[in-house]
Amino acid sequence: MILSVSMLMATMMATEMEACTNFIVGKKASVDGSVICSYSADSFGSYMPLYHYAAGKHAKGTKRKVYEWDTNKYLGEIDEAEETYNVVGNTNEWQVTIGETTYGGREEMVDSTGIIDYGSLIYIALQRSRSAREAIRVMTSLVEQYGYCSEGETFTICDADEAWIMEMQGCGPDRKVSKERTVWVALRIPDDAICAHANQSRIGRFNMKDNKNVLYSKNVVKYARKMGWYTGKDEDFAWKWTYAAPDFSGRRICDARAWSFFNHHKKGMERYLPWVLGKDKDAEDMPLWLVPDKKLSVADVINDMRDHYEGTPLAIDSTDIGGGIWQMPYRPTPLYYKVDGKTYFNERPISTQQASFVFVSQMRSWLPREVGGCFWFGNDDGNMVAFVPIYCSMTQRPECFNAPGADAITFSDRSAFWVCNWVSNMVYPRYSALFPDLKQVRDSLQQSYFDQQAEIEAKAQTMEPAQMQKFLNDYSVNKAQQMLARWKQLATYLIVRHNDMAVKPVDAQGRFLRSEYGFGKTVERPGYPQPFARRLVKEAGDRYSKPE
Repeated sequence: MILSVSMLMATMMATEMEACTNFIVGKKASVDGSVICSYSADSFGSYMPLYHYAAGKHAKGTKRKVYEWDTNKYLGEIDEAEETYNVVGNTNEWQVTIGETTYGGREEMVDSTGIIDYGSLIYIALQRSRSAREAIRVMTSLVEQYGYCSEGETFTICDADEAWIMEMQGCGPDRKVSKERTVWVALRIPDDAICAHANQSRIGRFNMKDNKNVLYSKNVVKYARKMGWYTGKDEDFAWKWTYAAPDFSGRRICDARAWSFFNHHKKGMERYLPWVLGKDKDAEDMPLWLVPDKKLSVADVINDMRDHYEGTPLAIDSTDIGGGIWQMPYRPTPLYYKVDGKTYFNERPISTQQASFVFVSQMRSWLPREVGGCFWFGNDDGNMVAFVPIYCSMTQRPECFNAPGADAITFSDRSAFWVCNWVSNMVYPRYSALFPDLKQVRDSLQQSYFDQQAEIEAKAQTMEPAQMQKFLNDYSVNKAQQMLARWKQLATYLIVRHNDMAVKPVDAQGRFLRSEYGFGKTVERPGYPQPFARRLVKEAGDRYSKPE
């Protein structure tokens, strides 16, 4: 399908500006019956804390001001709900979790007159919903009443029993063209399946007669017909091919990340490589969901969030100049660049340096909700952090995830965002040299959190709800502040150990070694990693060859 210029621009804009990734795991696809979902908020320099909205009662007629999530621009006001629920991060006290990725879609569908953007919609819905289905009703009712001013969006919407994917777009700003405000469709992910989306619309055809597992706006086909974008039968209507057809960027830059998640958990995914490589227009499309070969754990999903296409044809070449001497599996942005008039692209993996925060949300229906919702959170690139357990009943945030005075242009060593970025930005350019030290600390902390989880949750369940909530709140705060302290130690350790491109020797416990005379032991000078040295010699020829 040939895309219009406006569709190409919208897709490019979504790829460049809103490059996020979501994974979804149904309760029968997880090892313990949890519904699991993940989100990497990849937003190019934005400072994002662990959000919190306290539960509240509001007098009828109370108004709520809406500010655009990405820019803080004031958009307008809406009626406040009479009761709102406690929200921490992207989950609430009822274990409802919402994530998103922006895919753009048709540019002319953006409703500039709307007063609710995609980010505000998420947090307003979390404050008003006790289930995923209720969140879908809240979200769609709000945008129909007040208008939706963002581009095409894919939402992950889960609770402890169900996982849903919903896609939404506006109906443009001109009410003479369309009195409708939005079009949308939501599908329930089968309980035994996994799903992913990453800035490319993923919903194709859907069963309009399945009222249990499929929800959609009444105008979902009618609007496309009116605009001249679709002429076929209702049952043949495919959302993404009508409203956001995938181009090269949508496949190679976006769907490739969903493919990589699937590839970790399903054999035979090479079948869809022609699709994700993006050049074969007749390639077989990738399924929206699939049943994994083995059930997934929270640890599996956390590891999936750290992926750089390792072991696949999309693996970032660790020896080319783009990765530097120390084989960095990251590439700079923007994704596209030109040389002598020709356009080239950078590979875009799941784990990316522009992540402001990441989470893996674990929702469990058989536990008291104060315990059941464990929101594993990190305030940087998922590959560079330990995910801290944050319970959905939390009402008092750790200081490190809400440091006073810190923002996108104000550093604070009390801020997890800044301390974690301090460490990761030391590691990125000298990845093969420094990352093993970071990984050891990261994995040790992560495993300690997993090892303590069962004991902490068992103890919590012996308590009354108020005491349980405080106990879990205090535990989460303690673990978060522990992480910050350990990361500060890691920052200074990396400076000392890897100073001046040499390496100071340490013992098995990571303690620096001294000589017999009390000085630091002689440093090691590892030089080039061998793969890079070979590449350098190949490119330089005999220029640096030492004469025999």
